[in-house]
Amino acid sequence: MQFSKVSGKKNNHKVTLYALSTCVWCKMTKQFLDDNGVEYEWVDVDLLNDDDKSKAHATIVSKGGPLSYPTVIVDDKTVITGFRKDQLTEVLGL
Repeated sequence: MQFSKVSGKKNNHKVTLYALSTCVWCKMTKQFLDDNGVEYEWVDVDLLNDDDKSKAHATIVSKGGPLSYPTVIVDDKTVITGFRKDQLTEVLGL
């Protein structure tokens, strides 16, 4: 599965975003991370092949998240579902 990486000055957390290419909330989450200088990697799950899509779903579910987008996983343990500026701000220390 090929992730796109966005560099940022705030790189003290590993941030992974699972998104959909057509999702406005996903775009808003990317914009929020960009605006706050957060380094993250992301993938548009709907554009993946079936194998990678299954892997993405399995990863989200294994972390305790529902299959809903956007899903942000911070440091491989904290799952944030939906566009939640409050939760992202708290977890990332923004």
